[in-house]
Amino acid sequence: MSTRRRPPFRADHVGSLLRPEALKAARRAYVDGRLDAAGLAAVEDREIERLIRRQQEIGLASITDGELRRSWWHLDFLWGLDGVSRHVMDAGVAFAGVNTRTEGVRVDGKIGFSGHPLLAHYAFLQAHTSATPKLTIPSPSALCGRPVLPPIDTGAYPDRDELFADLGLAYRAAVRAFAAAGCRYLQLDEVFIAMLCDAAYRQKMLARGDDPERLLLLYAELINTAIADIPTDMTVTLHLCRGNFKSTYMGAGGYEAVQDVLFNTIGVHGYFMEYDDERSGGFEPLRLLPQGKTVALGIVTTKRGALESSDALRRRIDEAARFVPLEQLCLAPQCGFSSTEEGNLLTEDEQWAKLERIVAVAAEVWG
Repeated sequence: MSTRRRPPFRADHVGSLLRPEALKAARRAYVDGRLDAAGLAAVEDREIERLIRRQQEIGLASITDGELRRSWWHLDFLWGLDGVSRHVMDAGVAFAGVNTRTEGVRVDGKIGFSGHPLLAHYAFLQAHTSATPKLTIPSPSALCGRPVLPPIDTGAYPDRDELFADLGLAYRAAVRAFAAAGCRYLQLDEVFIAMLCDAAYRQKMLARGDDPERLLLLYAELINTAIADIPTDMTVTLHLCRGNFKSTYMGAGGYEAVQDVLFNTIGVHGYFMEYDDERSGGFEPLRLLPQGKTVALGIVTTKRGALESSDALRRRIDEAARFVPLEQLCLAPQCGFSSTEEGNLLTEDEQWAKLERIVAVAAEVWG
């Protein structure tokens, strides 16, 4: 079985890593006024360099900055778009048994892209790794995908069709800027296409006046707009999960509800698919994966510290290979370890053990 020279790699990962205690302490000191911005940035730089070295040492071919400079997987990116600002919601987003912080977004002007802090974040990552640097950003659906819409200035956008048109163009400009900065491995984190697999979520979207099937096509169109003019040597993947906050989740349901659009309409090169428990359904939808596309099986959970056995992982890979050629598969966690700065409920040692197991099993399976 051939090794992969382009991502996604046989052993890959979604991106976010647990925030080290030194960084947590520095961020608390910054909030309290005991550390200035330069001091916080110095700690971030040091901790990111440490995580880069660790990823390389265990044999990962794709390297991220662990999203250590961010508070959220999505909001830090969205806040950097023109026309989008921070907003304090009445309540946090409900996950299974826990609510998030109350930070959110509001649309208070025309959406656009004129630069972004993530460009500097990527430049630092690229300068400090000899492997393939990977950038992760939220998919466009993250702006309006929750059942309660964010506040939208009706003077700027009397209807949402114009908003979505501008959002797609802003994302296209952002992707162009990342490509110009040297990024050749970009991952879009897509929660709300995966949430369209959940019957209860679909009912909530109907209740707010939206047709779930139309939303699925809209989300696909936004992704395709975002990546419409990428360089030929750039790989874009789509990561799908049903929520990840403090080891909890938002939804459940197999991929059958979105499988055709997911694989045959969205023009990405590969997928990171959540498959760590029964909430994600079976591997049968992989039958529709076209030739030339790749799926990284997210069968290693980031929600619990218990380490999956090599035998169990190989069995699940074999199960998936009943529906799609093994050559089109890779191995990864189902999500990041720290989609928000709070992180999931496991230790750093458990995190690294899981990534090491992924590298080892991938070598056993694909050589």
